[in-house]
Amino acid sequence: MQSRPWWDFLRRWPYTFGVALSLVVGIFTIIMSQNLGVPLRDPEGFLGPAYIRLPLMGLAFFAAGVIPMAIKRRGVRHLVPGIRDVVRDDWTWGRVVHILIGLLTFYACYVSYRNLKSYLPVLREGVLYDKMLSEWDYWMLFGHQPGELLHQLLGTGFNAQLLSTIYLSYLMLIPITLAAFLVLNRDVSLGAWYATALALNWILGTVSYYIWPSLGPAFYQPQFFSDLEETGVTGLQQSLFRNGSAFKEDPTGAYIYGIAGFASLHVSVTFTAALFFQRTDQNRFIQAAGWIYFVLTVIATMYFGWHYIADDVAGVFIGWFAVALGGWVTGNGFWRQRHHKVQLTA
Repeated sequence: MQSRPWWDFLRRWPYTFGVALSLVVGIFTIIMSQNLGVPLRDPEGFLGPAYIRLPLMGLAFFAAGVIPMAIKRRGVRHLVPGIRDVVRDDWTWGRVVHILIGLLTFYACYVSYRNLKSYLPVLREGVLYDKMLSEWDYWMLFGHQPGELLHQLLGTGFNAQLLSTIYLSYLMLIPITLAAFLVLNRDVSLGAWYATALALNWILGTVSYYIWPSLGPAFYQPQFFSDLEETGVTGLQQSLFRNGSAFKEDPTGAYIYGIAGFASLHVSVTFTAALFFQRTDQNRFIQAAGWIYFVLTVIATMYFGWHYIADDVAGVFIGWFAVALGGWVTGNGFWRQRHHKVQLTA
């Protein structure tokens, strides 16, 4: 008996799992919002709300991919005809649709994650595992606190500013890398793999928040981080604390709750990016930059007291599993995933 054409298409289409995941999670978030009486919110970030910045990044990378090729074909003086030639020869509506679906999958899961994370104080009121996680840190470091050791080793001046810049750049770099892989690759399964892996990070991270709710060292034991210079990170922590307090006073108000320790999604997402660059055999410089950025992010999470050691370990596992599962559901394999020379078109 022959299978139906639509079923064959869904099995082969690299976005089947990602679209299904975003729909299920999105509907679940809407239901939770209605049941709790807490309105859905679109979290703002770099360049404003995600529904503005993601299309802008996609258009920017579209221009970055098309304009150099147009100049190469026709020269600067005939740029517009060159762009028409490149679009006609290399771009199809199918490719454009795949890019839009990748961005929407990421966006839907991210917004759901931010809202579900915000419901933590309502659904898990009074449940915190900071004492246990903090004791684990002391046990693993023989009676020391990770943040204090890093402050002694790295100081609290210039390195604080450097690590703060690295930590905050994550808010911009991850959407940029997603837009790059979606737009600059003709292999749509590659962009689908990365978009699905990032979406899985948001969902798996949300699940971990509810399993072991925690605040993180900077909010649980702020005295260990009082000597740090004022940085963008300390300003963000203060803002999160104020918004979190306002949310607890009135969950139906304008504020969103954003404090959660276990597991570290900064670690999981940067590990996902670095591992994905390696598995897809990107340029050696890109691979090295990815792993260096990941290591510095891990250091920053403990230096500023965002996370405990267990948070970062769990983040690494989430990142690995997201890449593996994302590869499997997009047709790129679970265990053996290296795509030799499948690099960015640009």
